[in-house]
Amino acid sequence: QVQLVESGGGLVQPGGSLRLSCAASGSIFNINGMGWYRQAPGKQRELVAVITNGGSTNFVDSVKGRFTISRDNAKNTLYLQMNSLKPEDTAVYYCTLDMVVGGKAVRYWGQGTQVTVSS
Repeated sequence: QVQLVESGGGLVQPGGSLRLSCAASGSIFNINGMGWYRQAPGKQRELVAVITNGGSTNFVDSVKGRFTISRDNAKNTLYLQMNSLKPEDTAVYYCTLDMVVGGKAVRYWGQGTQVTVSS
C-alpha cells in the first residue's frame, strides 16, 4: 500500500505564497512520476503540475511562471511552491504518485489540502 499525505494548505492573500508538501510512504517503487491536481468548487479536477522520474516538469498554462514543482527523492516528498497566488487558484490540491505495479500503471491520490486565496 502507498499513502500520500499533503500539507501546507491554508488561507493566503492575493499575491502571497504557499508551499505544499506531499509525503509518500509505503511500498514505493517503479515510479513514473508525481504530480499535483486541483479542484475548485463546481469545476472539474485539473492537472496543475507534473514531474517525471527524470526530473522533467510541466505546468498548466495558468500557473506557469508562478508555481514550481520539485521532489526530494531521499525523503519521498513532493513539493509545490506557489507564488503570486490569485483568487482563481483557490481549490483543493491533490498529490498523485504514478507507479508501475505488475506491469500496469497505477495512480495513487492523496486526500487533498485546501488552498484559499482571498483578501
